[in-house]
Amino acid sequence: MKLPSPAEALPGRANGMPVPAKHAVLGTPLTPPYPDGTQIAEFGMGCFWGAEKLFWVLPGVHTTAVGYSGGTTPNPTYEEVCTGRTGQIETVRVVFDPKVISYAALLKWFWDEHDPTQGMRQGGDAGTQYRSAILTHNDAQQHEAEASRDAFQALLNAAGKGTITTEIHPAGEFYFAEAYHQQYLDKNPNGYCPNHATGVTLPADFFKSVGAAERVADAARAIEQAR
Repeated sequence: MKLPSPAEALPGRANGMPVPAKHAVLGTPLTPPYPDGTQIAEFGMGCFWGAEKLFWVLPGVHTTAVGYSGGTTPNPTYEEVCTGRTGQIETVRVVFDPKVISYAALLKWFWDEHDPTQGMRQGGDAGTQYRSAILTHNDAQQHEAEASRDAFQALLNAAGKGTITTEIHPAGEFYFAEAYHQQYLDKNPNGYCPNHATGVTLPADFFKSVGAAERVADAARAIEQAR
């Protein structure tokens, strides 16, 4: 439940994990290079199995993958991450077309679909790898992420909920998780997929303020159809 210092962190390895060539659902490559015009978003929301499925159903998402980021140990194994000695977060990478779906829409699902107040856990999953995080890829993402956090905290306060513990900072290296973790819930439809949503949601007014209301509504319909 405590992040390791660099001296305490496991050494890791130089080579990454082999991953499938194609997304099991979308049929698109998991690894770069990605199509021109697409952008990358990365989120930590607890167990990455259920979080990945949340994003691959959205219109405008080119591909998704799960991996480890935000920590110290390079190219860790899942077993190493579970020791708490890597500092890595279970992370979902979302490659999306901003002409079809906005970053704001992705932020909506991030805040709405997990509990960002729990610190080093998500429900019964406890440990540093389950902490909530938004790993940004440019200044615009950083600004939108911080604005959405402030808006969501105000809603949590009004609902008598806790204080957000989500980390928001520029993304570092993303290390792909092992092949069996990729699109896990497509391969295992009855697999472990807890939902720890608070019941609080970002309203349409927030997305109007960032010029993304219509695309958020389209994404909302896609999520409901997939459930």
